[in-house]
Amino acid sequence: MQLPTKFVDISMMLDNETVTDPDVMRPNIEYMKGADNADVICSFFPGLTTDQLPDGQGWAWERINLVTHNGTHLDAPYHFHTHDKNDKPMMTIDEIPLDWCFRPGVKLDYRRLDDGHVVTAQEVEDELDRIGHDLQPLDIVLVNTRASECYGTDEFMTAGVGMGREATLYLTERGVRITGIDAWGWDAPFHHMAKKWEETKDPAIIWEGHYAGIDNQYCHLEKLQHLEKLPANGFYVACFPCKIKDASAGWTRAVAMFD
Repeated sequence: MQLPTKFVDISMMLDNETVTDPDVMRPNIEYMKGADNADVICSFFPGLTTDQLPDGQGWAWERINLVTHNGTHLDAPYHFHTHDKNDKPMMTIDEIPLDWCFRPGVKLDYRRLDDGHVVTAQEVEDELDRIGHDLQPLDIVLVNTRASECYGTDEFMTAGVGMGREATLYLTERGVRITGIDAWGWDAPFHHMAKKWEETKDPAIIWEGHYAGIDNQYCHLEKLQHLEKLPANGFYVACFPCKIKDASAGWTRAVAMFD
């Protein structure tokens, strides 16, 4: 097997400083340095003293308080609802087939569209036609918005387009089981969704891309990075999630690979 020659990390860094989530769900990372734990390592070996350790240092480790939707992560269908339209339980992240998570990728570029725009099925088809891609079952479809350009700024959580119900069903009805986006969420940012709700009071606009998973169970990656570095197609995506029992999502070091 010939390995690809170019790897692009399309994952987001986890840190305490960069604001990529509302305050209620921001991560907290506590860093313990080697010098902080010298006494701890000595406690495992009676008679050992800290001056006998290299530079008096033990091991470094970190204690992390995370939500499963912090950083780049893969949403499981269970995040959207408990049961699908056929009353089948929605899959949790530990139940996602691994063969969904390493597949050819295709990139839809919607950076030109206004923030808050809800992408339609026709716009998906038009973009596939523009890049000349024949969508295949299990292709991993990535959506490039302007949101990742706003990473590290106050705009991040309000920037980018969203994928609507009909656009999502267009993909899943053709066998797509993993999608991804570089914005905070798969749907339009809540800031824009709330404005539309105030105008229409139509509950169908709330989380419509996510709730499309009730019809066809699928997963999506959120908070991707560097999609602008990828070609439109001809690459692979690896996005294996952390295996967390009964969870709605799992963190992933998503990577794109191509020649």
